[in-house]
Amino acid sequence: MSTTTAPPAGEIASPQRLDPEYEAMLQTLSEGSVHVHFDPYDDIDWDAPEMQLDPADPRWILSPTLDPLGATAWYRAQPRERQIEIGRWRVLNAVKVGGAFESLLIRGLMHYAMSLPNGSPEFRYCLHEMTEECNHIQMFQELVNRSGTDVPGMRPAFRLASPAIGFAGGYLPVILMIGILAGEEPIDHYQKSILREGVELPPAVLRTMEIHIAEEARHISFADAFLRLRVPRLKRRQQAILSVVFPITMRWLAGEIMTSPKSIQRRFQIPDDVYREAFWRSPTSKAIMASYFNDMRRLADEIGLMNRVSRRVWKWMGIDGEPSRYRGEPDRRATVVR
Repeated sequence: MSTTTAPPAGEIASPQRLDPEYEAMLQTLSEGSVHVHFDPYDDIDWDAPEMQLDPADPRWILSPTLDPLGATAWYRAQPRERQIEIGRWRVLNAVKVGGAFESLLIRGLMHYAMSLPNGSPEFRYCLHEMTEECNHIQMFQELVNRSGTDVPGMRPAFRLASPAIGFAGGYLPVILMIGILAGEEPIDHYQKSILREGVELPPAVLRTMEIHIAEEARHISFADAFLRLRVPRLKRRQQAILSVVFPITMRWLAGEIMTSPKSIQRRFQIPDDVYREAFWRSPTSKAIMASYFNDMRRLADEIGLMNRVSRRVWKWMGIDGEPSRYRGEPDRRATVVR
């Protein structure tokens, strides 16, 4: 390991250089955060008439192709008013969970960033990302508050474990980045699919999705590049372990984020067999879950984390399938419920 000497007076301390292309990417992302960013109170006119959240708005009804509960025959057989109420609670609970996940991400990134040396370009970008995530939490919570819907958010066990998970992530940055992707990719995929298919939702919900997608593109790009730089440099044994950890983490966090808690099941008396069908036992819900990770299967393959054993784990987790041909490719193989 090379020794680091103090820089001349007036110069910025520079640690051992990372890959030049990676540093250039970090610079681009940091500049993007400076020049293209959103504020939850400047960029959303919460008091505009069209932004008011009506509990009886039929646009709360869940999509039968994109939402695993909305795809069930039980949900589609409910009276219209009941579909609206269930949909409102499910959508807003997902929003609340998204904000909670952002707080977990911030814990891990802050812990990691404060371990970086002076002059690290990663430090600057990590702080930009955390600033944006704080804005997302404010945005999501404002949406929930204005809806008047007292959703619980994360499932209890995961809520209790979140502080420890975030703290541990600071010591294991590669695992942290996998976890970030495992949480962000399902939300990003779902929100992009909503916009692509023109699914109707209340305008305030759609506006938060638009902002979230725009800024999460940077966050996902950072985690993706971080893994592409570091995973190939790991020892073969570490890569072998990581190849198995990768799909397990993907499936675990996607389940935590995209599954409605049992308290909502009890509130709306959703039968146990319907709950199991929606989360994630039926062919339709399994296809929805697998579709969240088209980009992640491509990433795992390109950084050497797809092997004979790990492919079986992806299949065992129910998230195997064809990788995307390019980042953000629409899922044209999604199951259509009629």
